[in-house]
Amino acid sequence: MIGWPLLSAAEGAVRRTFEFGRIRTNSDWILPIVACLAILIFVRAIYRRDAGQKSRPFRLALTALRGLAFLMLLFFYLQPQWRSEREVLRSSKALVLVDTSSSMGLADGKADTAAAAATRLHHVGAALDDSGFLASLRGTHDAVVHRFDAELEQLASLPKSAGSGSSGQSLDGAPRSGKWTQRLRPTGRETRLGQALVELIRQREAEPVAGIVVFSDGGQNAGVLPQAAVEMARQARLPIYTIGLGATEQPVNVRVYRLEAVSRAFPGDPLTVTGLIQTQGGGDPLAGRSITVELLQRPGGRDAPGAPPGTGALVGSERVILGRDGDSVPVKFEVIPGETGLRTLCLRIRPPADDRNSDDDFLETEVEVVDRKDRVLLFAGGPTRDYQFLRAQLFRDASMSVDICLQTAQPGISQEADKILDEFPATREEMFAYDSVVAFDPNWQALSPAQVELVESWVAEQGGGLIAVAGPVYTGEPVGGWVHDQALGKIRSLYPVEFPRQLAVWDAETQTAEEPWPLDFTREGLEAEFLWLADTAAANAQSWASFPGVYSHQPVRGPKPAATVYARVSDPRTGQAGERPVFLAGQFYGSGRVLYLGSGELWRLRAVDPGYFERLTTRMIRHVSQGRMLRQSSRGMLLVAQERLSVGSTLSIRGQLTDARFAPLDLPEVELEVYPPDGSVETITMQPDTARPGAYLGQLTVLQEGVYRLELPVPDSRERITRRIRVDVPDLEGRSPQRNEHLLRLLAEETGGKYYADIDAAVDSDNPAAIVHQLKDRTRTLVLTAAPDRLWAGGRLWWFLIGLCGLLCVEWLIRRIARLA
Repeated sequence: MIGWPLLSAAEGAVRRTFEFGRIRTNSDWILPIVACLAILIFVRAIYRRDAGQKSRPFRLALTALRGLAFLMLLFFYLQPQWRSEREVLRSSKALVLVDTSSSMGLADGKADTAAAAATRLHHVGAALDDSGFLASLRGTHDAVVHRFDAELEQLASLPKSAGSGSSGQSLDGAPRSGKWTQRLRPTGRETRLGQALVELIRQREAEPVAGIVVFSDGGQNAGVLPQAAVEMARQARLPIYTIGLGATEQPVNVRVYRLEAVSRAFPGDPLTVTGLIQTQGGGDPLAGRSITVELLQRPGGRDAPGAPPGTGALVGSERVILGRDGDSVPVKFEVIPGETGLRTLCLRIRPPADDRNSDDDFLETEVEVVDRKDRVLLFAGGPTRDYQFLRAQLFRDASMSVDICLQTAQPGISQEADKILDEFPATREEMFAYDSVVAFDPNWQALSPAQVELVESWVAEQGGGLIAVAGPVYTGEPVGGWVHDQALGKIRSLYPVEFPRQLAVWDAETQTAEEPWPLDFTREGLEAEFLWLADTAAANAQSWASFPGVYSHQPVRGPKPAATVYARVSDPRTGQAGERPVFLAGQFYGSGRVLYLGSGELWRLRAVDPGYFERLTTRMIRHVSQGRMLRQSSRGMLLVAQERLSVGSTLSIRGQLTDARFAPLDLPEVELEVYPPDGSVETITMQPDTARPGAYLGQLTVLQEGVYRLELPVPDSRERITRRIRVDVPDLEGRSPQRNEHLLRLLAEETGGKYYADIDAAVDSDNPAAIVHQLKDRTRTLVLTAAPDRLWAGGRLWWFLIGLCGLLCVEWLIRRIARLA
């Protein structure tokens, strides 16, 4: 494009040039010039022929008029225009990236030195405050400071100030001098180093970046892999300079890893509180040493007096011997609850002197003490062994009240039970008195239609818990049994499994083996604590592995869509469509819970350990009956899918409410109050469940660690229904808090940067190898071009057309006057 510079503006910063829009290079002139010459020769030839008899000046005047008209058209074709250009100076940028994950809050110094209190992040803050590092960067570059953990955030933008400037200058978010150590806090629960670098490179890809300076311990436990950032930095020719923080070996730490207690207890009944104490790092220096573990208690709930976490009255203490690096040592306390109410239990350790992290020295949970027994009805088609062992166990359990309804019993029999029923409950008052029903292969056909409706509404609307144990007599009856009875569709709907069709007689018969087959637990089954035979997941898996298995099971087509399968029979000769047979499954049904067992053979656990059967059946009964046991109002209940979950999870919440006459509540919505751990209040609108009158559904995404309290006000009442859930943070930061020197070195060397193991050597400007001397000045000048100002835009085009028409008209008049053709 050819142009001619005119007057400049703003001391040479802005330059206006005249140009032809169609001319990009010198060769673009060839065609217009040739065309112009050809047109002029053609015009001259015409007038020599038409006006040969006229004088020479006359012929030249006509030629000039016609040639000028063609030249104006050519000029218009070439698009004459003005263009403005402005030079902009883009300063080189140095990007500083600081790791603020929780592992950066660890102190790596020895306990007998003053440096013990200085955390990794404190060293970074001191480097930014006192070393003059930012000031030296600003001598050549704009310094931009970011923090990252799970997310990337810009903290300050410090413009270039050649020859002067201070790291403490308050510009664009930068703190005042001496404040970086206060502003940088190790609050992140994840380290997404790779993702932070990828986002930063994408954000600054159009800017002249000299390099990225990373202060980190090299943790990478979530997000995009660092290799993606390395590839992007290579393509952008962007060096990464890494500064390693922290010890290269895992710091010595003892922590409370887990705390378990039931959510509700009863006065006078023993309450078992278990925990795990884990040792980390240091090459096993703590193995064999003993520490004190304490159990504390204080009043809980919204109205309890405020107390700092980790405090309370001493309930008991134990000495435990610490294990090797990574080992967890169990600890157990037996507590006898006194008066009713909400209690906060705290498991706290007295750590050794060389412990490096005091934030994980305690865990807390809440337990509600209620003066109420769990009322259980055993409903059996016959006196199976599971029935007999469970009846005797519950009769001895002071926390439970057990009634029995044995369908094959003769009137007047004597059984170990609080009450013996001749008939299954037939009224709402009788049925609603029970919290759970354990049905051992019953003959459901013996119930009247009204009793069937009663059982279904008791589970769905009143939160009743049902444990349904299949058997060969009634569940396995191939023809004419209740499984295929059209009138018992509501009973089958309670079960979390689909039974075989009536025509598949051979497929409905009970499957029996000559040798026992172990149970194959699913992931959900291994995580379901109500199925644990021991206090830890590892010990539970070992306990179930010692169980030989079951001999028989009732075949089913499979689980229902909303059901959860906990265990399958491991016999490879059975099952359908490549799936092993379902032995243990569960589901929510309305407000209640239902568990299904493929056969009544849990009594065989007694051969391994008599306590296994008692522990398992007690936990299963409490699991299904919690909808009733947790009732705090006669007009409703509040159920949650799980009581312990991780930060970021979504919780499904179900409420079942009635009006003052105990009919299902009919409102377009109800409000649920949520109290997160930080003391704020949130409101969730729960919508009606169209499939169940009086039921309302809602969801909650938990974003904070700690105990959430859910409160559902009962409409037209002063009653409030309360539930509590525990939210934990995945321990990504505590697993490997040592410096990942390999990753930091890889990031630097693969991108043309440099790795520094010593923070002082990296930030000291007097050191020739310091970062400030490694970063190259990427300052560049950009020429910003404005949109062209076309010469013929607007009114100028009209004047051009008028001039062109005027020339042609003058030529035409002259030709008419001269009588030319």
